[in-house]
Amino acid sequence: MANINIPYFGSIDPANLEEYYDAAIEFNGTSIQVDLNFDEHSIEIKRLEIVKQFIENIRIHDLNNKKHIESDYNNEEEGTVKVYVEHHLEELGENELGPLINTAAPAAEQQKQLVKKLQLVRLGLYPESTGQFATFDYSIGTAITDQLIVIVTDENGNLDYITMES
Repeated sequence: MANINIPYFGSIDPANLEEYYDAAIEFNGTSIQVDLNFDEHSIEIKRLEIVKQFIENIRIHDLNNKKHIESDYNNEEEGTVKVYVEHHLEELGENELGPLINTAAPAAEQQKQLVKKLQLVRLGLYPESTGQFATFDYSIGTAITDQLIVIVTDENGNLDYITMES
C-alpha cells in the first residue's frame, strides 16, 4: 500500500500507523493543535484521503462551526454556549475579561462579544470513526480558562453535537 501525504503530518503509511500524530499549525493568526488518533495499526487509504481533504478544508469547517456556535447561543433554551459564556462572565474578573470585551457594556452585549471571541484551539481527527470523526475545541483563551466548547462532526463536517468540557 502506498503512503499518503497528509497536510502538516507529511507521509503516512496506512499499513503501519502510529497511535497518535500531532502538529501545531498556524490558523487565523494563532497556533492550533491538530492531532490524528488511531486504534488500529492499519487503515484503508480512502480513510486517509478523507482526512487529507478534511484538513485542507479546516477554514470551511471552522466557518460552519461558528454558525453552529451562534445558533446554539441564540437557542431559546439554555444552550451549551450560553452556559459557557454566562459562566465566564460570572467567574472571570475585569483583568481577564477587559482585553476580550467591553466590560462596561450591558450584560447581553458582553455575552455576544464573548461568543465572538471563541476561537479554534484544537482539531482532533478520528479516521476510524464515521459518526464522530472530528472534534473541534473552541476557547475564549486557554491562558484564562480550561473550559472548552467542543463541536463534534462527522467526516463531512456535519454537526453531531456541541458540549462544554474542561
